[in-house]
Amino acid sequence: MGRALIQATLSADDLTLAAALEVSGAQALGSDAGEALGVTTGIAIAADIGAALAASDCLIDFTRPEGSVLHAEACAKQRKPAVIGTTGFSDPQRQRIVDAAKRIPIAMAANFAVGVNVLFKLVDVAARALGDEFDIEIIEAHHRHKVDAPSGTALRIGEIAAQALGRDIGQSAVHGRSGETGERPRSAIGFHAVRGGDIVGEHTVMFAGTGERIELVVRSASRTTYASGALRAARFLQGKPPGLYDMQDVLGLR
Repeated sequence: MGRALIQATLSADDLTLAAALEVSGAQALGSDAGEALGVTTGIAIAADIGAALAASDCLIDFTRPEGSVLHAEACAKQRKPAVIGTTGFSDPQRQRIVDAAKRIPIAMAANFAVGVNVLFKLVDVAARALGDEFDIEIIEAHHRHKVDAPSGTALRIGEIAAQALGRDIGQSAVHGRSGETGERPRSAIGFHAVRGGDIVGEHTVMFAGTGERIELVVRSASRTTYASGALRAARFLQGKPPGLYDMQDVLGLR
């Protein structure tokens, strides 16, 4: 994902790559940020978040929850906007980002792909229109290296559907099924995770009714879609007041 972000930034006419970060001890430290892409940027990959922020107008973070929290707090200290595409936060970690957003504008989303965020809106519309007569199942697929399941995007889809129907996702979520499960509760929202190969990301939302089924599907063939959305969010944050924003705000879908 870091490579995709660097490539997208270098290709943008209105943006400049100012810094590239890795964790302390990483093998890539000191190498040129464009080396993996076969280009020379003149930017050395480093681990000093303070120096990186001093040279930048906005941080884009696709790392791990523990790193994202520290980066958000560093951004708040230097009053620099942040785009956060990491998923898998615990409640305390998310609260620290919320606290940082009281001082700076932060765009955080489970998925920055524009198509996926349009899907979020369609899920809300469909759930409200179809109501309790349609059962909801969410199927997601990702590459074998993804460490969390279900994906943050799938969980967000479930949250949107539950909210539209006035349900508590904590009570409605059913993660996979095995054995004698009994009849499906009407309020259930099913989650199913597939992991394999190099699948970038696929999400299917099934609304299954009696005699009729609606499926909303989005497939990402390249991480470029996520990078493009993240850059769009970075542009959106310029001049914005402190607060926690998401891609629905960026795309004007509120």
